[in-house]
Amino acid sequence: MSTILVSGASGIVGYGILRSLKAAKEHYNLIGTSIYNDSVAPAFCENFVQAPMTTDPSYVDWLLAIVSKYKVDMVIPGIEIDMYKWVKHIKEIEQAGAIPLLNRVNLIQSCKDKWLFYEQLCKAKLSCRIKSSVSQDFDVLVNSLSLPFLLKPKQGFGAKGIEKIDNESSFLIYRDEIGRSLLAQQIVGSDDEEYTTSAFCDGRGGYTGVLTLRRKLSKDGYTEKAEVTSSDQFVKTISELCHLFKPMGPTNFQFRVSNDEIKLLEINPRISSSTSIRTAFGYNESEMAVNYFLKNEEQSQPIIKMGRAVRYTDEYIFYDDNSIHL
Repeated sequence: MSTILVSGASGIVGYGILRSLKAAKEHYNLIGTSIYNDSVAPAFCENFVQAPMTTDPSYVDWLLAIVSKYKVDMVIPGIEIDMYKWVKHIKEIEQAGAIPLLNRVNLIQSCKDKWLFYEQLCKAKLSCRIKSSVSQDFDVLVNSLSLPFLLKPKQGFGAKGIEKIDNESSFLIYRDEIGRSLLAQQIVGSDDEEYTTSAFCDGRGGYTGVLTLRRKLSKDGYTEKAEVTSSDQFVKTISELCHLFKPMGPTNFQFRVSNDEIKLLEINPRISSSTSIRTAFGYNESEMAVNYFLKNEEQSQPIIKMGRAVRYTDEYIFYDDNSIHL
């Protein structure tokens, strides 16, 4: 039986991965880690281990010790900060006995800075890029991007930290941060034409499985409502991006459709927050990753169920073992 460790297990990605592995055909020994000792994570794994902050100087030694203690076969990052930390310590993790589920190092590094990523898209002349700028001149931005336009963190995820600019006074509040921590970007399409596509990539410029959801975002930037849709209109763009970056394993592409043109919002070089929804429709990328990287089994397109998903607030109850039932 393979032992899989999932970090950030108290978050929507982390426990989504654990739930997906629970739904797999094979049984795994699942370990969830989180800095929080009072989260829902223990409900979805055999062993829960409280973790230090990823920024803690002891973190890497702690991770390697846990891998060794539990004889972990694979570690899967459930939060972005762990992905960026682990990619600097791949050899140590492998020497401890585990395979880290990480995408191509160059893609992870590229996606960390949205402006540098945009420059790569420009250099490759990909039509999916959304016009962006780091100019601090309001008139230049208006002429290039039109009003309103967005200011987005160069490093970040989801919809966090995005500001919509529709006049100069609101722009001036953030002007000095443009180029340092922010970039300006043209608004394309509408909220009703946003899509999240996950592909299982082969590291050679291709992919062997894909699922697309038309989605609506929550205020926290995660998928709140989703409907399975055809991936056909995105195949050409995904193929171009795979040819350029050669991603490996689970890779998430965020798109908007504007005037029948496919525009790339971002690439998440990892399992993303919609993973449990995808699993429910037949696309279990966590199971695919275990089969591919641990068993060397080539993956193929899963049979996809059609339908829609709605996320809602629920609760999981932990009863005390010594509680008295009257």
